[in-house]
Amino acid sequence: MRVVISVGGRFHAFNLAQQLARKDYLKKIITSYPKFETAKYGIPKEKIDSVIIKEILQRGWFSRFNPFQSLWNPTFPITELFDRAASKRVVPADIFVGWANQSLFSLKKAKSFGALGVIERGSSHILFQDRMIREEYEISRLRPAPSRLSDPRMIRRELAEYGEADYISIPSSFVKKTFIENGFPESKMIHVSYGVDLSSFRQVQKTDDVFRLIFAGGITIRKGVHYLLKTFSELNLPNSELLMIGSVSDEMKPFLRKYEGRYRSLGHVPQPELYKHYSQGSVFVLPSIEEGLALVTPQAMACGLPIIATTNTGAEDIVRDGKDGFIIPIRDVEALKQKILYLYENPDERTRMAHSAKERVASGFTWEDYGERITQEYERILKDKR
Repeated sequence: MRVVISVGGRFHAFNLAQQLARKDYLKKIITSYPKFETAKYGIPKEKIDSVIIKEILQRGWFSRFNPFQSLWNPTFPITELFDRAASKRVVPADIFVGWANQSLFSLKKAKSFGALGVIERGSSHILFQDRMIREEYEISRLRPAPSRLSDPRMIRRELAEYGEADYISIPSSFVKKTFIENGFPESKMIHVSYGVDLSSFRQVQKTDDVFRLIFAGGITIRKGVHYLLKTFSELNLPNSELLMIGSVSDEMKPFLRKYEGRYRSLGHVPQPELYKHYSQGSVFVLPSIEEGLALVTPQAMACGLPIIATTNTGAEDIVRDGKDGFIIPIRDVEALKQKILYLYENPDERTRMAHSAKERVASGFTWEDYGERITQEYERILKDKR
């Protein structure tokens, strides 16, 4: 089996490539990252083909030094440029794996060589995602920046990829449900949950007795951080702290001003440093309105944190409700309050859940586990093709 991957960015593509290379299944990875950066993930340099123009243009435009970025979202033309360049680097293989919304030309090229075409979609169906995000802005009475909404051209392109692909690879039951609701056949879906690197995410000793809620990810409306801020402020628990890790979007600044003094924000933290902060937490909270399966969930579990996450995060595929944490509805401040208060008032139960969460990911949700499952799925679809 020979697999070609095309990804504008990193996502979990480097973990996939690493696992395929370990089995000698990787023929090539086409990426917008430089070769030296990609090779850090254990991917042989001779199998890496870099198209770095996407990173240069995208990072330049979305730099904090660009005062015009809120006026226009250039993601569509930049990703189309990457896809056209990547399509020229596609070579014959058994399977082509391309990331959603940036692989239409490459997918068609790979299929012209006779490859099975797989589109990786890490979030919910594009139409569901767009509806949920627009709905949240209406509820929050905020005017979104252009970069926060899906460009109609991107939606059309992604729908075209869904139609062109032989299979869509998805990470969670939640994502599967949104595809089925939008008329996509379950038989064309590959469902494999993501993993965690246990050497990078490990628990170290907590140094204080503060009951600390941890949130990690982009501090945005989509992540539901405004509900977490409201919840924590209203609970007003003694000897407690809300620690938020991640870059802050402009849309969240009114909420951050409203709840100033009720949280601590670290901004962006490099991934190799995250385990130190996770380990100082008591509970990890992910109140997202929509995402496929947040990588921060197994990361936090590996560092010994019970999880409180919404139904729309994909966490249900990893977190066993009542055992490794709790799954709650989106936008439900009262449910979030109840679960936080329960873990605050029951430290023994919190410790039990923490141990359970840590054992859960260690025995089934490592990247090696992911590699075994995804290669089995690739072997299955190749066998079905024959």
